[in-house]
Amino acid sequence: MKAELNNYKGKMEKTMHVLEDDYNSIRAGRANPHILDHVVVDYYGQPTPLSQVGNVAVPEARLIQITPWDKTMLKEIEKALNMSDIGIHPQNDGICIRLSFPDLTEERRKELTKEVKKKGEDAKVAIRNIRRDANEHFKKAEKSHDITEDDLKDFEDEIQKLTDDFIKNIDKHVENKNKEILTV
Repeated sequence: MKAELNNYKGKMEKTMHVLEDDYNSIRAGRANPHILDHVVVDYYGQPTPLSQVGNVAVPEARLIQITPWDKTMLKEIEKALNMSDIGIHPQNDGICIRLSFPDLTEERRKELTKEVKKKGEDAKVAIRNIRRDANEHFKKAEKSHDITEDDLKDFEDEIQKLTDDFIKNIDKHVENKNKEILTV
């Protein structure tokens, strides 16, 4: 049963990784190459992640530079960036593509903080659902006499402790991301 408890802990950790990935893709005013993680380029008929067709660099705080390894891919990369939801128009100079990040307006910053809070709440709901599933699983095990009533209580306490820790961690992530966004 301890292995199953670790299984639920692993699911909670996976939820945290998803939240961190979501937060990395939110543009907070500074150039962050992670916003390009979901951009897919048509590489000779194959959908390929942008990071596999060129070098992605951040030469300045508000600039991302993409230098393709194959110069014939410039148009395809530019097309993929225009079709993505990053909201920045790429500038193609024939050698590389540059993405200039404008300063965020106060209104946009507030929108982003709302988005951050929503993603945090979604992650908390996912953690609580995992707790519910774990509790149901252990209650079934107790009913079928696989574990004792005392074991059930111990597992419920342990899963609650895990849930509380992960919820605190999510709150800390939300607070840190909001600070990052609101910093001018």
